[in-house]
Amino acid sequence: MGIQKLETSAIIIGAGPAGAGTSFFLSKYRIPHIVIEKETFPRDKVCGDACSGKTALVINRANPEWLTEILNDEHSFMPSWGITFVAPNGKALDIPFSANRTKDTKAPGFTVPRLTFDNFLFQKMSSPCCTIFQDAKVNAIENVAGKVSVSMTHNGDDYEVTAPVIIGADGDKSVVRKKYLSESTAPKTYAVGLRAYYEGVTGLHADNFIELHFLPEMLPGYLWIFPLPNGMANVGVGILSERIREKKINLREQMLFAIKNNPQIAPRFANAKLVDKIQGWGLPLAMEKQQLSGDNFMLTGDAACLIDPFSGEGIGNALYSGMLAAMAIQQAMEQSNYSAAFLKTAYDDVVYKRLGDELKISATLQRLCKYPWLFNFVVNKAYKSPSLRNTISCMFTDMDLREQLSKPSFYFKILFNK
Repeated sequence: MGIQKLETSAIIIGAGPAGAGTSFFLSKYRIPHIVIEKETFPRDKVCGDACSGKTALVINRANPEWLTEILNDEHSFMPSWGITFVAPNGKALDIPFSANRTKDTKAPGFTVPRLTFDNFLFQKMSSPCCTIFQDAKVNAIENVAGKVSVSMTHNGDDYEVTAPVIIGADGDKSVVRKKYLSESTAPKTYAVGLRAYYEGVTGLHADNFIELHFLPEMLPGYLWIFPLPNGMANVGVGILSERIREKKINLREQMLFAIKNNPQIAPRFANAKLVDKIQGWGLPLAMEKQQLSGDNFMLTGDAACLIDPFSGEGIGNALYSGMLAAMAIQQAMEQSNYSAAFLKTAYDDVVYKRLGDELKISATLQRLCKYPWLFNFVVNKAYKSPSLRNTISCMFTDMDLREQLSKPSFYFKILFNK
């Protein structure tokens, strides 16, 4: 059989959260598109498994019934009501996500294994507008006569897929990013994460708070413990790559050492069991602005380096950027304009208008984590002051308040109780 030729309105490479987010909204706009995915679902993705309120927001916009399905399925999705920060001195600070929670309040975030969540999203991509090729290999991407042509192999057959735009939703090793931005790798923005699944971890918060332990030996990174359904927990560490190189850190050894020896952590793992192997992955942090598009292409999620530099969470930004990419495609179709200049205005500028301040503040907070005395100082003060705890809690939902965390005047006021 010869090469099979297909034409569509958009090509999405990757069917994870960024690709699913793009597909959801293209289907809402009734825009035909083809998704090319190298794996076969269900498939695992190494991740912290925590989903922020931004994840819930995008899913609700795509289809409110999907969010209701998630919130009603506590066997697969665990609602999370807050975050526990553990300072380098070992003192813990609980920060609820909802300061004024009532019995009718829905949990703003949740935790779920990526194997489960990505398969949930994948199933929701089913639509008359969406054609999906799983277990497909991209052989080449070329720009020809104002369009993009993708050569791929699927089930032994060769295809040539053509569209006016391609969306790179294929993670930190994106073939789309490599094709169009081969000179823009931004290595200093990368961190490395390790993930392990444990059963039997004790001392988890009654309201399923996610935990970030800022251990002195890991700053400006941290060790996390995220509760999961069915008595499981996602346990991992994330540290800047340059820190690993500078200190010659063996990340796996350091994580296991903390689990075995840290006085606050070790007793909780006394009877815990490691399930499956410890796995690692790269974290393309949004430490600085990136080019997100060009002639006939856009990048989303990890391919666009949109992981939050402070929390390390990338699922919400992946879904959100996919939603914005679909909106830009709709505009590009109306204007018959897929040029770099148009897509920069319709996509890049919108992404950074919506997410830029948040990412900038998170980058500043990540840098502040290099100073353990400062972290200890804030946690000690907040531990004694309910009003300060409430202020910090509000900072996780109000970006104007969150910005105060990056200003010296905030710490001056704490110091003098003003």
